[in-house]
Amino acid sequence: MTIKKLITYCTALITSLILLGAPLAQAKVIKIASVSPDGSSWMKTMRKAGKDIEKATEGRVKFKFYPGGVMGSDKAVLRKIRIGQLHGGAFPGGSLMKFYGDSQIYNLPLKFRSFEEVDYVRAKMDQQIMDGLEKGGFVTFGIGEAGLAYMMTNRPVSSVTDLRKQKVWIPNDDPTSLNAVKAFDISPIPLGVSDVLASLQTGLIDSVTISPIGAIALQWHTQVKYMTDLPLLYIYALLAVDKKVFYKLSDQDQKTVRDIMGTAFKQIDKQNRKDNLSAYVALKAQGIEFITPNKDEVNEWRQKSQQAVDKLTSAGQISRESLSTMDTLLNEYRAANGQ
Repeated sequence: MTIKKLITYCTALITSLILLGAPLAQAKVIKIASVSPDGSSWMKTMRKAGKDIEKATEGRVKFKFYPGGVMGSDKAVLRKIRIGQLHGGAFPGGSLMKFYGDSQIYNLPLKFRSFEEVDYVRAKMDQQIMDGLEKGGFVTFGIGEAGLAYMMTNRPVSSVTDLRKQKVWIPNDDPTSLNAVKAFDISPIPLGVSDVLASLQTGLIDSVTISPIGAIALQWHTQVKYMTDLPLLYIYALLAVDKKVFYKLSDQDQKTVRDIMGTAFKQIDKQNRKDNLSAYVALKAQGIEFITPNKDEVNEWRQKSQQAVDKLTSAGQISRESLSTMDTLLNEYRAANGQ
Protein backbone atom coordinates (compact mmCIF):
# COMPACT_ATOMS: atom_id res chain seq x y z
CA MET A 1 0.00 0.00 0.00
CA THR A 2 1.41 3.34 -1.04
CA ILE A 3 1.78 6.19 1.45
CA LYS A 4 -0.98 8.10 -0.37
CA LYS A 5 -3.39 5.16 -0.14
CA LEU A 6 -2.47 4.61 3.53
CA ILE A 7 -3.24 8.25 4.38
CA THR A 8 -6.54 8.05 2.51
CA TYR A 9 -7.47 4.83 4.31
CA CYS A 10 -6.57 6.19 7.75
CA THR A 11 -8.48 9.40 7.10
CA ALA A 12 -11.57 7.45 6.10
CA LEU A 13 -11.23 5.18 9.14
CA ILE A 14 -10.89 8.10 11.56
CA THR A 15 -13.85 9.88 9.95
CA SER A 16 -15.98 6.76 10.28
CA LEU A 17 -15.03 6.34 13.92
CA ILE A 18 -15.89 9.97 14.65
CA LEU A 19 -19.26 9.64 12.92
CA LEU A 20 -20.03 6.39 14.69
CA GLY A 21 -19.01 7.83 18.01
CA ALA A 22 -20.81 11.13 17.65
CA PRO A 23 -24.23 10.02 18.96
CA LEU A 24 -22.58 8.35 21.95
CA ALA A 25 -20.47 11.40 22.71
CA GLN A 26 -23.51 13.63 22.61
CA ALA A 27 -25.72 11.37 24.75
CA LYS A 28 -26.40 12.82 28.20
CA VAL A 29 -28.21 11.35 31.19
CA ILE A 30 -29.51 14.16 33.40
CA LYS A 31 -29.91 12.94 36.99
CA ILE A 32 -32.71 14.63 38.94
CA ALA A 33 -33.63 14.30 42.63
CA SER A 34 -37.12 14.94 44.03
CA VAL A 35 -38.88 14.63 47.37
CA SER A 36 -42.11 13.73 45.55
CA PRO A 37 -43.05 10.08 46.06
CA ASP A 38 -42.80 7.78 43.08
CA GLY A 39 -46.28 7.35 41.66
CA SER A 40 -47.35 10.88 42.55
CA SER A 41 -48.89 12.99 39.80
CA TRP A 42 -45.76 15.18 39.79
CA MET A 43 -43.48 12.21 39.17
CA LYS A 44 -45.79 10.68 36.56
CA THR A 45 -45.75 13.92 34.58
CA MET A 46 -41.96 14.30 34.92
CA ARG A 47 -41.28 10.73 33.87
CA LYS A 48 -43.51 11.10 30.82
CA ALA A 49 -41.74 14.32 29.87
CA GLY A 50 -38.39 12.54 30.26
CA LYS A 51 -39.48 9.75 27.92
CA ASP A 52 -40.81 12.26 25.40
CA ILE A 53 -37.48 14.09 25.47
CA GLU A 54 -35.53 10.87 24.97
CA LYS A 55 -37.68 10.02 21.95
CA ALA A 56 -37.56 13.53 20.48
CA THR A 57 -33.76 13.72 20.80
CA GLU A 58 -33.27 10.14 19.50
CA GLY A 59 -31.68 9.12 22.78
CA ARG A 60 -29.22 11.98 23.02
CA VAL A 61 -30.88 13.31 26.20
CA LYS A 62 -32.27 11.10 28.93
CA PHE A 63 -33.62 11.93 32.38
CA LYS A 64 -33.06 9.68 35.40
CA PHE A 65 -35.18 10.51 38.45
CA TYR A 66 -34.50 9.78 42.12
CA PRO A 67 -37.89 10.33 43.84
CA GLY A 68 -39.05 10.10 47.43
CA GLY A 69 -36.23 12.13 48.95
CA VAL A 70 -33.70 9.29 48.61
CA MET A 71 -30.98 11.82 47.77
CA GLY A 72 -31.56 13.75 50.98
CA SER A 73 -32.55 17.31 51.82
CA ASP A 74 -32.43 20.23 49.39
CA LYS A 75 -29.07 21.19 50.87
CA ALA A 76 -27.73 17.67 50.29
CA VAL A 77 -29.04 17.65 46.72
CA LEU A 78 -27.37 21.00 45.97
CA ARG A 79 -24.10 19.64 47.35
CA LYS A 80 -24.38 16.57 45.11
CA ILE A 81 -25.08 18.81 42.12
CA ARG A 82 -21.96 20.81 42.93
CA ILE A 83 -19.77 17.69 42.84
CA GLY A 84 -21.50 16.27 39.76
CA GLN A 85 -23.24 13.31 41.42
CA LEU A 86 -26.58 14.88 40.42
CA HIS A 87 -27.43 17.41 37.73
CA GLY A 88 -30.61 18.93 39.11
CA GLY A 89 -33.56 18.63 41.41
CA ALA A 90 -37.14 19.60 42.10
CA PHE A 91 -36.90 22.40 44.65
CA PRO A 92 -39.16 24.76 46.55
CA GLY A 93 -38.47 28.22 45.17
CA GLY A 94 -36.88 29.51 48.37
CA SER A 95 -34.27 26.72 48.38
CA LEU A 96 -32.50 28.41 45.48
CA MET A 97 -32.36 31.89 47.00
CA LYS A 98 -28.56 31.96 47.12
CA PHE A 99 -28.54 31.67 43.32
CA TYR A 100 -31.21 34.34 42.89
CA GLY A 101 -32.46 36.06 46.04
CA ASP A 102 -35.76 37.15 44.54
CA SER A 103 -36.76 33.55 43.85
CA GLN A 104 -38.43 33.82 47.28
CA ILE A 105 -40.50 36.88 46.37
CA TYR A 106 -43.74 34.85 46.19
CA ASN A 107 -43.01 33.35 49.63
CA LEU A 108 -43.27 36.63 51.52
CA PRO A 109 -45.86 36.40 54.33
CA LEU A 110 -49.46 37.52 53.73
CA LYS A 111 -48.80 39.09 50.34
CA PHE A 112 -51.48 37.13 48.47
CA ARG A 113 -55.12 36.98 49.54
CA SER A 114 -56.50 34.83 46.72
CA PHE A 115 -55.53 32.67 43.78
CA GLU A 116 -56.77 35.44 41.48
CA GLU A 117 -54.10 37.75 42.87
CA VAL A 118 -51.52 35.00 42.44
CA ASP A 119 -52.43 34.57 38.78
CA TYR A 120 -52.28 38.31 38.10
CA VAL A 121 -48.79 38.65 39.60
CA ARG A 122 -47.39 35.43 38.19
CA ALA A 123 -48.35 36.38 34.64
CA LYS A 124 -45.94 39.30 34.97
CA MET A 125 -43.20 37.91 37.24
CA ASP A 126 -42.67 34.18 36.59
CA GLN A 127 -40.26 34.83 33.73
CA GLN A 128 -38.23 37.24 35.85
CA ILE A 129 -37.70 34.51 38.44
CA MET A 130 -36.74 31.93 35.83
CA ASP A 131 -34.33 34.35 34.11
CA GLY A 132 -32.76 35.29 37.45
CA LEU A 133 -32.19 31.65 38.38
CA GLU A 134 -30.65 30.90 34.98
CA LYS A 135 -28.27 33.81 35.35
CA GLY A 136 -27.42 32.44 38.80
CA GLY A 137 -26.63 28.97 37.51
CA PHE A 138 -29.83 26.94 37.09
CA VAL A 139 -32.04 26.37 34.05
CA THR A 140 -35.71 26.01 34.94
CA PHE A 141 -38.76 25.17 32.85
CA GLY A 142 -41.68 26.79 34.60
CA ILE A 143 -43.19 27.17 38.03
CA GLY A 144 -45.31 24.44 39.58
CA GLU A 145 -47.80 25.73 42.08
CA ALA A 146 -47.77 24.15 45.53
CA GLY A 147 -50.51 26.50 46.64
CA LEU A 148 -51.52 29.03 49.25
CA ALA A 149 -50.23 27.81 52.59
CA TYR A 150 -52.19 27.88 55.85
CA MET A 151 -51.22 27.34 59.46
CA MET A 152 -52.37 23.97 60.83
CA THR A 153 -52.21 23.38 64.56
CA ASN A 154 -53.35 21.28 67.51
CA ARG A 155 -54.85 24.28 69.32
CA PRO A 156 -57.00 27.03 67.81
CA VAL A 157 -54.98 29.97 66.45
CA SER A 158 -56.73 33.13 65.36
CA SER A 159 -54.42 35.85 66.71
CA VAL A 160 -50.71 36.55 66.85
CA THR A 161 -50.93 36.02 70.63
CA ASP A 162 -52.29 32.51 70.01
CA LEU A 163 -49.43 31.84 67.60
CA ARG A 164 -46.81 32.66 70.22
CA LYS A 165 -48.07 29.75 72.32
CA GLN A 166 -47.31 27.24 69.54
CA LYS A 167 -44.22 25.16 68.83
CA VAL A 168 -43.79 26.42 65.28
CA TRP A 169 -42.02 24.48 62.54
CA ILE A 170 -40.00 26.11 59.79
CA PRO A 171 -37.97 24.33 57.07
CA ASN A 172 -34.27 23.76 57.65
CA ASP A 173 -31.87 26.25 56.05
CA ASP A 174 -34.62 28.73 55.24
CA PRO A 175 -33.55 32.23 56.37
CA THR A 176 -36.66 33.80 54.85
CA SER A 177 -38.98 31.76 57.07
CA LEU A 178 -36.71 32.32 60.07
CA ASN A 179 -36.75 36.09 59.68
CA ALA A 180 -40.48 36.09 59.00
CA VAL A 181 -41.43 34.25 62.18
CA LYS A 182 -39.01 36.34 64.24
CA ALA A 183 -41.13 39.35 63.34
CA PHE A 184 -43.91 37.64 65.30
CA ASP A 185 -41.60 37.24 68.35
CA ILE A 186 -41.40 33.46 67.90
CA SER A 187 -38.49 31.07 68.30
CA PRO A 188 -39.27 28.40 65.69
CA ILE A 189 -38.09 24.81 65.44
CA PRO A 190 -36.23 24.14 62.15
CA LEU A 191 -36.62 20.62 60.74
CA GLY A 192 -36.28 18.84 57.44
CA VAL A 193 -39.55 18.00 55.71
CA SER A 194 -38.95 14.29 56.26
CA ASP A 195 -38.83 14.84 60.05
CA VAL A 196 -42.06 16.82 60.39
CA LEU A 197 -44.60 13.99 60.63
CA ALA A 198 -42.73 12.22 63.42
CA SER A 199 -42.23 15.53 65.21
CA LEU A 200 -45.97 16.22 65.10
CA GLN A 201 -46.63 12.74 66.45
CA THR A 202 -44.22 13.18 69.37
CA GLY A 203 -45.25 16.78 70.15
CA LEU A 204 -41.88 18.31 69.32
CA ILE A 205 -43.88 20.69 67.13
CA ASP A 206 -47.60 21.44 67.03
CA SER A 207 -47.82 24.02 64.24
CA VAL A 208 -47.02 23.71 60.52
CA THR A 209 -47.67 26.01 57.59
CA ILE A 210 -48.39 24.18 54.36
CA SER A 211 -50.83 24.05 51.46
CA PRO A 212 -53.88 21.76 51.74
CA ILE A 213 -52.58 19.40 49.06
CA GLY A 214 -49.19 19.23 50.76
CA ALA A 215 -50.73 18.48 54.15
CA ILE A 216 -52.70 15.57 52.74
CA ALA A 217 -49.90 14.22 50.54
CA LEU A 218 -47.47 14.19 53.49
CA GLN A 219 -50.16 12.98 55.93
CA TRP A 220 -49.55 15.93 58.24
CA HIS A 221 -53.28 16.56 58.37
CA THR A 222 -53.66 13.39 60.45
CA GLN A 223 -51.74 15.04 63.30
CA VAL A 224 -53.51 18.43 63.51
CA LYS A 225 -56.99 19.56 64.55
CA TYR A 226 -57.28 23.15 63.35
CA MET A 227 -56.49 25.32 60.35
CA THR A 228 -56.30 29.11 60.53
CA ASP A 229 -58.29 30.20 57.48
CA LEU A 230 -55.93 32.96 56.42
CA PRO A 231 -53.43 32.29 53.59
CA LEU A 232 -50.03 33.04 55.09
CA LEU A 233 -47.88 32.62 52.01
CA TYR A 234 -47.72 31.20 48.51
CA ILE A 235 -45.41 28.31 47.80
CA TYR A 236 -44.20 26.81 44.55
CA ALA A 237 -41.64 24.38 43.21
CA LEU A 238 -39.57 24.10 40.07
CA LEU A 239 -37.25 21.72 38.29
CA ALA A 240 -33.77 23.20 38.19
CA VAL A 241 -30.88 21.79 36.13
CA ASP A 242 -27.27 22.87 36.48
CA LYS A 243 -26.67 25.40 33.72
CA LYS A 244 -23.18 24.05 32.98
CA VAL A 245 -24.66 20.62 32.25
CA PHE A 246 -27.63 21.92 30.28
CA TYR A 247 -25.54 24.21 28.08
CA LYS A 248 -23.46 21.23 26.91
CA LEU A 249 -26.50 19.99 24.99
CA SER A 250 -26.83 21.07 21.38
CA ASP A 251 -28.95 24.16 20.74
CA GLN A 252 -31.67 22.00 19.20
CA ASP A 253 -31.71 19.57 22.14
CA GLN A 254 -31.83 22.47 24.60
CA LYS A 255 -34.89 23.81 22.78
CA THR A 256 -36.52 20.37 22.81
CA VAL A 257 -36.00 19.98 26.55
CA ARG A 258 -37.29 23.48 27.26
CA ASP A 259 -40.39 22.94 25.12
CA ILE A 260 -41.34 19.52 26.51
CA MET A 261 -40.53 20.29 30.14
CA GLY A 262 -42.24 23.67 29.81
CA THR A 263 -45.43 21.97 28.66
CA ALA A 264 -45.14 19.46 31.51
CA PHE A 265 -44.88 22.25 34.07
CA LYS A 266 -47.96 23.98 32.72
CA GLN A 267 -49.82 20.70 33.24
CA ILE A 268 -48.45 20.35 36.78
CA ASP A 269 -49.31 23.94 37.61
CA LYS A 270 -52.88 23.56 36.37
CA GLN A 271 -53.45 20.18 38.04
CA ASN A 272 -52.05 21.35 41.37
CA ARG A 273 -54.47 24.26 41.43
CA LYS A 274 -57.40 21.86 41.00
CA ASP A 275 -55.98 19.46 43.59
CA ASN A 276 -55.45 22.26 46.12
CA LEU A 277 -59.01 23.48 45.83
CA SER A 278 -60.25 19.92 46.30
CA ALA A 279 -57.88 19.34 49.23
CA TYR A 280 -59.13 22.50 50.95
CA VAL A 281 -62.64 21.06 50.91
CA ALA A 282 -61.37 17.62 51.91
CA LEU A 283 -59.71 18.95 55.06
CA LYS A 284 -63.07 20.22 56.29
CA ALA A 285 -64.70 16.91 55.42
CA GLN A 286 -62.06 15.04 57.42
CA GLY A 287 -62.80 16.96 60.59
CA ILE A 288 -60.23 19.76 60.56
CA GLU A 289 -61.84 22.79 62.24
CA PHE A 290 -61.32 26.05 60.37
CA ILE A 291 -60.58 29.12 62.51
CA THR A 292 -61.36 32.51 60.95
CA PRO A 293 -59.54 35.51 62.48
CA ASN A 294 -61.62 38.66 62.97
CA LYS A 295 -60.83 41.95 61.23
CA ASP A 296 -58.61 43.30 64.02
CA GLU A 297 -56.67 40.04 64.20
CA VAL A 298 -56.16 40.00 60.43
CA ASN A 299 -54.84 43.57 60.60
CA GLU A 300 -52.35 42.53 63.26
CA TRP A 301 -51.20 39.56 61.17
CA ARG A 302 -50.64 41.88 58.22
CA GLN A 303 -48.83 44.49 60.30
CA LYS A 304 -46.40 41.91 61.68
CA SER A 305 -45.92 40.42 58.22
CA GLN A 306 -45.02 43.83 56.82
CA GLN A 307 -42.40 44.18 59.53
CA ALA A 308 -40.94 40.86 58.41
CA VAL A 309 -40.86 42.00 54.79
CA ASP A 310 -39.18 45.27 55.81
CA LYS A 311 -36.46 43.32 57.64
CA LEU A 312 -35.85 41.08 54.64
CA THR A 313 -35.48 44.01 52.25
CA SER A 314 -33.29 45.94 54.70
CA ALA A 315 -31.04 42.88 54.97
CA GLY A 316 -30.82 42.67 51.18
CA GLN A 317 -32.45 39.24 51.04
CA ILE A 318 -35.19 40.60 48.76
CA SER A 319 -34.54 43.39 46.27
CA ARG A 320 -36.61 46.54 46.65
CA GLU A 321 -37.13 46.51 42.86
CA SER A 322 -38.85 43.12 42.82
CA LEU A 323 -40.87 43.93 45.92
CA SER A 324 -42.01 47.21 44.37
CA THR A 325 -43.01 45.40 41.17
CA MET A 326 -45.10 42.85 43.07
CA ASP A 327 -46.72 45.45 45.32
CA THR A 328 -47.61 47.58 42.29
CA LEU A 329 -49.24 44.59 40.59
CA LEU A 330 -51.20 43.67 43.71
CA ASN A 331 -52.42 47.24 44.13
CA GLU A 332 -53.43 47.31 40.44
CA TYR A 333 -55.45 44.13 40.83
CA ARG A 334 -57.13 45.22 44.05
CA ALA A 335 -58.01 48.66 42.67
CA ALA A 336 -59.50 47.13 39.53
CA ASN A 337 -61.58 44.75 41.64
CA GLY A 338 -62.75 47.23 44.25
CA GLN A 339 -60.63 45.83 47.09
